Amino acid sequence: MLKSIAIMTSGGDSPGMNAAARAVVRTALYEGVKVFGIYDGYKGMLEDRIVELNSQSVSDIIQRGGTFLGTARCPEFKQEETRKEALKILQRHGIEGLVIIGGDGSLTGGSLLSDLGMPIVGLPGTIDNDVWGSDYTIGADTALNTILDAINKLRDTASAHRRIIVLEVMGRECGWLAMMAGIAGGAEYVLVPEVKYDLNKICDELKTSYDNGRRYSIVVVAEGVGSAVDIGKEIGEKTGIDTRVTVLGHVQRGGSPTAEDRVKASMLGEKAALALLNGQSNIVFGINEGKVVAIDLHDSVNNNKTLDPELVRLARVLSK
Repeated sequence: MLKSIAIMTSGGDSPGMNAAARAVVRTALYEGVKVFGIYDGYKGMLEDRIVELNSQSVSDIIQRGGTFLGTARCPEFKQEETRKEALKILQRHGIEGLVIIGGDGSLTGGSLLSDLGMPIVGLPGTIDNDVWGSDYTIGADTALNTILDAINKLRDTASAHRRIIVLEVMGRECGWLAMMAGIAGGAEYVLVPEVKYDLNKICDELKTSYDNGRRYSIVVVAEGVGSAVDIGKEIGEKTGIDTRVTVLGHVQRGGSPTAEDRVKASMLGEKAALALLNGQSNIVFGINEGKVVAIDLHDSVNNNKTLDPELVRLARVLSK
């Protein structure tokens, strides 16, 4: 069993990271293992912002969004010499293994660090839900509910003015957030990077539906498709219907995590700590069909997650 491990969060923050970190720390302490926290991701690792944690360090955080450890981008970590220096810093603290909570970029950094001999266990922490091998990523459920709340509010004002509302949501090149929000929010159209769309056809259908008495329409746009501002402008010009655009932006990252994100993040955190302590490495723990699963770290970062075509089909059926 390892005697000393560290935990870090990296990349974009997501609600539930704190719950996962708390579980890692308290599980390791329960097993009698020393735990260090690395502040501000790989950047903090290189700057030696590494502090030993105790149970009190992770109290009063499970209900908080963001990450108490902080996070930062660190493009220089792509350089092998930089990673070698980071490894030396970890070894000076006696750290024998590392849990990384983050998305594809963060886990890729962990994969490269593991090639130098540091045992790594990853947890998928990103609102985009785009980590291969897992149905779930920490923070995605909270972000989805934030979007749904926005749709509910926008529906009220759209109906009052007979407007078309175009709503841009996050997700990078993955349309999961947009598709799920569109289905749950009853959107008429959901535009995602994975599916081709014909804006001229959409505009014709919108105009016809308004001519037939429709009071409002919701169009959800994933950021990977393009600018919702541009799309909204084109819809307004082609339909002649009052069209307004809302870009939710980083409000989707914040907020107190949902019960699902707290519980699942805690489950994953415990599994990560126990696996690392018992000599397992180069894996990512995710959730598939409701159960915690171990995914090869290199497979996770070298494969692209695809959008479930059943979600696309369902969105089309329910929008008619």
